[in-house]
Amino acid sequence: MDDPTNDKPPTLWQMLQSVAAAAFGVQSGKNRKRDFTHGKPSHFMILGILFTAVFALTLFGIVKLVVHLAGL
Repeated sequence: MDDPTNDKPPTLWQMLQSVAAAAFGVQSGKNRKRDFTHGKPSHFMILGILFTAVFALTLFGIVKLVVHLAGL
């Protein structure tokens, strides 16, 4: 299923997993090889930008919540 030698492009779920793993620095060599062999760079760039935006907004929301609950 996750064989890097097949000719299928990675699915959306596989690309999301790859972007998240790469963001945290835990991408496996097998998946990295699959991504570079069969993935389109534009798809990974778009997902990376979206992941970064969602991550930043989540952190912002958590900080706002903590500040609100602390009464600052």
